[in-house]
Amino acid sequence: MKSSQTHDIQYVIRICMVSALGGLLFGYDTAVISGAIGPLREYFSLTPAMTGWAVSNVVVGCIIGSYFAGKLSYATGRKNALIIAAVLFFISALGSAIASNFTWFVIYRMIGGLAVGIASVISPMYMSEVAPKDYRGRTVSMHQQSAVIGQTVVFFVNFLIARGASELWLVDMGWRYMLGSEVIPALLFGGLLFLIPESPRWCVLKGRDKQALDILSRISNPDHAQRVLADIKASMKDTGSKGSVSILKSGLMPVVIIGIMIASMQQIIGINVIMYYTPEILKPLAGGTEMALLQTIVIGIVFIGGNSLGMYLIDRTGRLPLLKVGSIGCLIGMLMASWGIFNQSTGYTALIGLIIYVVSFAVSWGCCCWTLISEIFPNRIRSQAMAIAVAAQWTTGFVVTQTFPMLNDNAWLQEQFNGAFSFWVFSLFCVFAYWFVQRYVPETRGVSLERMEEHFMSRYGKAKQPAANAGFAQTGEPLV
Repeated sequence: MKSSQTHDIQYVIRICMVSALGGLLFGYDTAVISGAIGPLREYFSLTPAMTGWAVSNVVVGCIIGSYFAGKLSYATGRKNALIIAAVLFFISALGSAIASNFTWFVIYRMIGGLAVGIASVISPMYMSEVAPKDYRGRTVSMHQQSAVIGQTVVFFVNFLIARGASELWLVDMGWRYMLGSEVIPALLFGGLLFLIPESPRWCVLKGRDKQALDILSRISNPDHAQRVLADIKASMKDTGSKGSVSILKSGLMPVVIIGIMIASMQQIIGINVIMYYTPEILKPLAGGTEMALLQTIVIGIVFIGGNSLGMYLIDRTGRLPLLKVGSIGCLIGMLMASWGIFNQSTGYTALIGLIIYVVSFAVSWGCCCWTLISEIFPNRIRSQAMAIAVAAQWTTGFVVTQTFPMLNDNAWLQEQFNGAFSFWVFSLFCVFAYWFVQRYVPETRGVSLERMEEHFMSRYGKAKQPAANAGFAQTGEPLV
């Protein structure tokens, strides 16, 4: 028999990798539009506002999907919620590829947004609920890494589709191939989900203690699993028949507000503009669509490297050091990119600035945001609080992606700033992000999910008594 402190990490990694495919599709679905913006604008004769809507309408679906993801995951389970997301990804990919008019294109893209919203809540939540606490940062960061890989893969797919193609063909058919290519990863995701177990914490919420014990025993061992099960049940003593308590009545609003702010700041420092609009940003400086798409691939590869570094560091250095250093790096990169764009430099100033920004973001906000919002909320409010935080994240993302082309194409701003205005605004938000992290976010490295409420509320309010003392098993640390 394994020792009481041994976990089957390989098994945990395998099931988290399957869940992380939801992140891959999240990245693939949201970034596939980057290579199709120009052709779509011509095919449907879009105004700047409609161009922003073509990109950001998916975020409306994300807001709706993420808001209801908590209720969906409670009613059907984390695993079944991800299966529903896989089906919606498939419908969206096929439908948007064959859309006959802009209205149907928007409808199918919003269906994809529903899938992204669900996956963006449930995938990291599932991973946080099955991962050992000392590995939680790295495993949950797999969600972000998979999203970045999905974005980079689709950048490469878009490049291959556009390579050597005429602008006329791209406008007529090329964008359809780009959007339709998502069918393949959607089918893979849906099939592999049948091979993973349900979240043990959801099983406890539903009174399926035997199923939860079996899953925990597979992750660790029977003796340790018994202690973990006791801790989970103690942390959920006040959840009631609906499996959760009212956030307003829980006394946990400070934690929820911090989670909302963390999720929102990941967006207001400009990452979606970089990942969605990079080909359009770089096209005037790179000398054409094909070269802009190629440079976008470089940014995607750099993002993967930066995220890998963040995954390596997050459980070693903690969340806060990465967020602080990363915010400064994002500021430097954004200022450098804005300088290159303002001067219309045909060299690599803007590209290098974007690379610095992307590496800094990946190491910090890319890894730490998803980890924090999946772990800081206590068991009794996690599903609903995380849904609210991610909905706030997508709402902020919608505002950013919708307003960027409107600001970027504004004649007066373009004349005064040559397209750099938005990047200077994002630079100011980087400064704000650093201040907020320094002032309000506590370190969570090494804190078990069952003790997270005590950890936060000891700083911002009165901790729930059962979580702080006798409600927990007195022998051994919780598994996660």
